[in-house]
Amino acid sequence: MATSPCSSSGVSSAWPAGLGAEAALEIRTRSVEQTLVPLVSQITTLINHKDKPKRSDKTLQAIQRVGQAVNLAVGRFVTVGEAIANENRELKEEMSIACFEAKRAGETIAQLTDVANLDHPESDGRITIFTDKTGVVKAARLLLSSVTKVLVLADRIVIKQILASRNKVLATMEQLEKVSSFQEFVQIFSQFGNEMVEFAHLTGDRQNDLKDEKKKARMAAARAVLEKCTMMLLTASKTCLRHPDCESARLNKEGVFHRMRLALEQVIEIVTESRPSGENEMAAISIYTSIKEFKNKVEGLRENLYFFSKENLSAMLELILEHTEDFTDSAYTSHEHRERILEQSKQAKMELEQLVSVWMQAQSQKTKDIAEDLEVAILKTCQCMNELRRELHHAATSLAADLLRYHADHMVLKALKITGVEGNLEAVAECTCKLSEQKEQLVETCRLLRHVSGTEPLEITCIHAEDTFQVIGPQIISAAETLTLHPSSKIAKENLDVFCEAWESQLSDMSMLLREISDVFEGRRGEKRAYLSLPRPGKHNANLKALKPVKLDTEEQAKLGKLGLELHLLTSDVDSETEKWEDQENEIVRHGQSISSMAHSMYLFTRGEGLLKTTQDLFHQAEVFATEGIKLASVLTAFSNQLEEDDKPLLLLEIDKLIPVCQQLQITAKTTVQGKNATFTKVDTCIRKTKGVMTILSQVLPLSCKLLKKCGTGNGWLRSSHPWRENRLQRNKNEDGMEGKTDAFGIKFLEHHVANLTFLESK
Repeated sequence: MATSPCSSSGVSSAWPAGLGAEAALEIRTRSVEQTLVPLVSQITTLINHKDKPKRSDKTLQAIQRVGQAVNLAVGRFVTVGEAIANENRELKEEMSIACFEAKRAGETIAQLTDVANLDHPESDGRITIFTDKTGVVKAARLLLSSVTKVLVLADRIVIKQILASRNKVLATMEQLEKVSSFQEFVQIFSQFGNEMVEFAHLTGDRQNDLKDEKKKARMAAARAVLEKCTMMLLTASKTCLRHPDCESARLNKEGVFHRMRLALEQVIEIVTESRPSGENEMAAISIYTSIKEFKNKVEGLRENLYFFSKENLSAMLELILEHTEDFTDSAYTSHEHRERILEQSKQAKMELEQLVSVWMQAQSQKTKDIAEDLEVAILKTCQCMNELRRELHHAATSLAADLLRYHADHMVLKALKITGVEGNLEAVAECTCKLSEQKEQLVETCRLLRHVSGTEPLEITCIHAEDTFQVIGPQIISAAETLTLHPSSKIAKENLDVFCEAWESQLSDMSMLLREISDVFEGRRGEKRAYLSLPRPGKHNANLKALKPVKLDTEEQAKLGKLGLELHLLTSDVDSETEKWEDQENEIVRHGQSISSMAHSMYLFTRGEGLLKTTQDLFHQAEVFATEGIKLASVLTAFSNQLEEDDKPLLLLEIDKLIPVCQQLQITAKTTVQGKNATFTKVDTCIRKTKGVMTILSQVLPLSCKLLKKCGTGNGWLRSSHPWRENRLQRNKNEDGMEGKTDAFGIKFLEHHVANLTFLESK
């Protein structure tokens, strides 16, 4: 966890004036940042009041309460910090010093805001506050610095836990590779399964805590590999034990172990922010990104004609056109698309030549006519680049859609299974050739999709898909060869089935990826933050048996069509309302965004799309959705306490509607049902209750925004005080007790205590 100055940090943007730029830290996880936010908000309030020298007794009492609240919260915070220090000897000294400084600063702030210690020289009944203004600023700076130090040290402990978990997994993997008997294998694999569950929880929590969306995508890709490979490792190892002299079985097993090690290494690289052998992180080379940068440069000519050279602009275009050769040189690009891409590339060169000509004239002749000509040239160049991007997008997505349709029946995989069981070597060889060709098509399609993906996280997902097809293809072939050599082997057949399922799963993931890329291109929700409760419970159980998926059939989807559409319209309304808020970090907005995103994923489920695949996924998402709604109700209740008596009733009325609906949804989602009809009824009820919550939310958001502006509390009031995380381990039931508090994630308990602050009355 680096702590270098970074003005773009969410915390530093809210840093109180006068505390110095050196206080602004680059915070890379949401939990650390959002633990600091309420404390920063409180101190900002105190610091701002020093500029207003006279205050009423009521305001002075309010300021004193804030000072005392800060001190009490810091005291609880320090207690937890010291407990963490005692359990982690290597950090004890650093943590103890930071805790001592935080405690001292908190006490100083309490003293400086104590009304009894203030002078009362005025005769008009009004008194001056903060006689020691410098002391308040100094104490505030020390408090924020020391609290941040404690949080960063606690974060290092979380990283240490992940490293320790990874080391346990690797050690057990080494044992699994060397076993020679089934009995020993079963015993060690059981231990391995438990260790993978622990690693999945730790890394899942970390993934959702990361602020950098690119790193989150890389972490998600690595964890997906580990999840799928765990089942492959089981069957590949069993096959190797059953047929120890089979070369293809050995290669199959070695491939799985190698891939898992690479994925484990990638997770650690992200967590520790290190690159092996001094490698630099791969630079973005997608055409989408290059076109975006090129257009920004061109449009920048309106502001500054001398900011960069024509050679620089020409080189950027040449690089873009060089990348388009990935499309035009591909054997899978249609003749029509190839011709249109070449034509558009030629047009782009001509438009740039015209732009450069007018640009050079504008530098020497600053006339109105030249300025108008330059504007026209800029518009035409940008329009041409938009058309090129559109053509590339259509070429890549139409190819991907055609491939997915063509391979939807999985005929090659089915043929491999049949011919393998028959022991037909010649037929298997023919099928493996077809699979290899299919693999090459899919790999190249993923490369083209990467160019038009539209966002860095989607670009990473394309790379992951490409790598997956590249690796699993040969593994399926080796598994098929093993079955062909041992056609009566049940374990060899099971092994081939597992690898074929992984291939089918990746094709399904590619279909979702294609929709997401199209959403970004068409401006639909692609940039929205996704709140998905994955990995799902039961996905990493001890015996690692796959859950039986229950999906909606076509008739059931049709029945839910109208309801799903109504839910979709409500999510659009809520998204529109959240975008109107000036402060996007306001806690009401944050909860509203996550609730809307979950509702959208539930709407996609009614269409048979999105990441919620089965009814169990939907019910789990509904439960998390309801919990988020109850959290929002709690935040709204706290907000209502800051309002004038005349303004409270409207908001309280909406809160009273929201809580029962969320509770009903929780009960419905948790209720166990049996049978197809009962399951569908439960799905229908969950969607209806979700729609009810969204209806209330569409009323609450504009009302809250209006009341926030009216009460003049300011953008810093309802800042999010809890990290926005999906896979948190359950809190200890006794939040106030110290026992068991620092076992897993020290930060969240520190966060809890800093968040327990009362807010200054603004009246």
